[in-house]
Amino acid sequence: MDKLHYEEMKASFEELVQEGSLSGKKIYLFGHCNATEELADLLLSGDYHPAAILDNNKNKHGRKYRGIGIVSPQRILKEAEGSTIVCIAARAYEAMSVQLRQMGYRGQIRKLVDYNSYAEYSVSSDSIARMKRREEQGEELLRSFAARHLGAYKILCPFSALGDIYMMMSYLQAFLEQRGIERCVIGVIGESCRQVVRMFGEYETERLEQKEMDRIIQAVLYTGDPESFIPHQDRPYVVNLFRALYIKKIPLEQIYCCGVFGLPRETRPASPVCFEPYPDLEQIPEGKAVILSPYAKSVTALADSLWKKIIYFYAEQGYECFTNVNGEEQPLAGTKPLRADILQIRSAVERAGTFVGIRSGLCDVLKEAKAKKIALYPDYYYCDTQWKAVDIYALDGWDNRVVKEDENGR
Repeated sequence: MDKLHYEEMKASFEELVQEGSLSGKKIYLFGHCNATEELADLLLSGDYHPAAILDNNKNKHGRKYRGIGIVSPQRILKEAEGSTIVCIAARAYEAMSVQLRQMGYRGQIRKLVDYNSYAEYSVSSDSIARMKRREEQGEELLRSFAARHLGAYKILCPFSALGDIYMMMSYLQAFLEQRGIERCVIGVIGESCRQVVRMFGEYETERLEQKEMDRIIQAVLYTGDPESFIPHQDRPYVVNLFRALYIKKIPLEQIYCCGVFGLPRETRPASPVCFEPYPDLEQIPEGKAVILSPYAKSVTALADSLWKKIIYFYAEQGYECFTNVNGEEQPLAGTKPLRADILQIRSAVERAGTFVGIRSGLCDVLKEAKAKKIALYPDYYYCDTQWKAVDIYALDGWDNRVVKEDENGR
């Protein structure tokens, strides 16, 4: 979860506390994901102990996060009416809320993070009015965006996700050539995503705020703007593409190539061409260092005990250990901080010789780095499909390792 959404979640949590909504209630969370784990951490830090995490994926049932069991959503129906509250920090709030009501749950349901202001499924007059206002605001923002880039085909990347941007850029040029598009502008969220675009060449790019992007995308969806394209695998951008994963295992790269862009399966992805040297390369022992990457916005965290074992293993072999950090992130104990921009990180990894990181978008950025690369996968299922994360996100040429629960200290 990025900092902006975390701060929103924290403010929502504090509001719940102040209004007394959590007092005397059994607290349930819905949807086991990184955001839900961060919400669980926040609740536990305030001495609120969630009763369980509701999740539709049967394969997750019986597992735990910090002692909080993962159970079927039906479990909450066993509770006395009025005794519970469901707190949701996952992206699929609207679908989860509808599911709970259709099950017969009548207790409180609270959204703590508003990811997608356009994704609202209620047909009440109030919801329709809000959606209309957002769509009108989005149309104005879309017109303004188009005016700043006259004649450019608009590529709109809805989330601040490095891996999605990398995959998108890998096949964008082939897509543009297939459609005969000579010029485009790429809208992204955040500087890191802009730098991922920059890795692939001199593309016209503009950074937008998340709320601006949400409104523009709502306008694109509502108006069917033929001069805009939303290159992302989630609904509502690509109709029913996600449903294919319930039947067949499809690697993320193929999802982007064939599903998002509609390109032939044999289309070769483009490679990044633009990099910058890390300014303090001489401080990294050449070929005798390891860069660790324990942080990710959208992946459940790995236990500190696991990282301690990894650090000990490399230190015993005479390696100097670095932690890749950004913003307020802190280096792991026994390591030095490495603050490299997206365009610089490859040079640092190639100098060190070894990279070990939780599977995140940064691994995509380093996909072709010339070094020993180990990607660590929490042992979880991709959304509510039957496929593990490693089935969808495995990287060719990498040492892909699944971290079992007993190894991860959960």
